[in-house]
Amino acid sequence: MGQIMEQTNSKIFKTPSQSAVEMTELVLPNDTNLLGNLLGGRMMHWMDIAGAMAATRHSNKVVATVAIDSVDFRHPVRMGEIVTLKAKLTWVGNTSMEVMVNAYAENPKSGAVIHTNQAFFTFVALDGNGKPSPVPQLRLETQEERDLFESALQRKNKKTNKS
Repeated sequence: MGQIMEQTNSKIFKTPSQSAVEMTELVLPNDTNLLGNLLGGRMMHWMDIAGAMAATRHSNKVVATVAIDSVDFRHPVRMGEIVTLKAKLTWVGNTSMEVMVNAYAENPKSGAVIHTNQAFFTFVALDGNGKPSPVPQLRLETQEERDLFESALQRKNKKTNKS
């Protein structure tokens, strides 16, 4: 899938939709606890992978997870359900990117889908020597994207003020 990048004044811009990722997993017995629910750590692992793929698409570089903020477990996911993860960039700095990952569980028998999890991951792009590397800027196209960018700035400012 090719990427169309916009370049202005030697800066490169990409939209959140250009790097968005949708990933699907089936919850198998090995993924569950004794109650038959998906392990929280497995869900976070899947969310981290989806987020890293979106950050990699945006930066065209290897990325490393540097923070996970605001992980919400809203509803248990049962064995046999289909999990869809949707990852989308919400904020970009010089070398780091915030990615929102939402998870949805689908009951294959009823077709019912429920929003089960949400988390915000921060990734840093790395060059060939493993050092932080600049990334394209974010071109926001919708009001939702602008709102997500603003909420990302508020999370970043809250962390900075706590330090």
